[in-house]
Amino acid sequence: MGTVTALYRYPVKSMLGEAVFAVAVAENGFLGDRAYAVLDETGAVGSAKHPRKWGGLLGCRSHLDDTGMVRVVLPDGTALPVVDPELHARLSKLLGRSVIVSAAVPEHSRLERAVPEYEGGVPDVVRESASVDATGASITTGSVAPGTFFDFGRVHLVTTASLARMRQVYPTGDFDARRFRPNLVVDTDAGPGFPEDAWLGSRLRVGEALFRVVVPTPRCVIPTLDHGELPADPGIMRAVARVHRIPVFDLGRLSCLGVYLDVLEAGTVRVGDTIALEQTA
Repeated sequence: MGTVTALYRYPVKSMLGEAVFAVAVAENGFLGDRAYAVLDETGAVGSAKHPRKWGGLLGCRSHLDDTGMVRVVLPDGTALPVVDPELHARLSKLLGRSVIVSAAVPEHSRLERAVPEYEGGVPDVVRESASVDATGASITTGSVAPGTFFDFGRVHLVTTASLARMRQVYPTGDFDARRFRPNLVVDTDAGPGFPEDAWLGSRLRVGEALFRVVVPTPRCVIPTLDHGELPADPGIMRAVARVHRIPVFDLGRLSCLGVYLDVLEAGTVRVGDTIALEQTA
C-alpha cells in the first residue's frame, strides 16, 4: 500500500525536532517524543499554537544525544541539556518571562491556542468562547492529553498524497511535511488526494508496530509559521480550509491534514518500512 518516507520526533514540545532513520514505538508513541515541555509560572504549557506568546520555541531545536539525554540548540547555536539551569535562564530571556523545561505534566495544565480568522480553524462553539489575552491575541484555553504533553493523539501521520493535493490547490505554497510536525510521513503510491480519510477506524501496520487510525488532525496556526529554514507562509492553512474541512467527532467540519494514531502494538519503525491496512472486524 505504501512506504515510510520520513520519521520525526520532537523531544521538547513546540521546538523543532529531529529526523530519525528508525524509532522504537511504545504505548505512548515514539520513544522520546514530547518527553519535555516548557512551562511558565502560571502552569501554561508552551505551545506555538499561541505564537505571540510561545512562537520563540520554534527557533529552538531539540534532539536526543547518543546517551539518551535531550539537548536543546538555541537560536544562537548554543546547545544545552534540558537538565542545565542555564537553559531555563536562556529560554526565559528568549520568551520574556520566567520558564522552565520539565518532564512533569502539571496537574492543571493549560494549553493556549490562537484563534485563526478563517473558518474551520476551531469549532464554532470554541470560537464563541475565545477571549483576548495580554498579548492582544484572541485565544482559547484547553488542556493536554492526560498525563502527557500531546495535544491529542500519540502519533501523527501525514501522507505525501495529501501534500501533493495541497500543492495543486496552492502552487506557490511551501507544503514541506515538516510544517505539519508529523511523526510519520508515508507515500501511499497514489496520486494527489486525501487517502487517509478512508482509514478512520482501521488498523495500520507500519513495520513492526500496529496502530489504530483515530481521527483526522485538525490544523492550527503552526504550519503557517517559520520553521528553521522554512519561511512563514500565512496562505498554507487558508488553502487547507478551502478544500479539506471534514467532520471531527462532534466538533463540526474542521480544517484537517493528516490523521492521529493510537498505538496497539509496540515495535520498531524504520524509513522504508511498508504500511498496510488491517480492517477491523
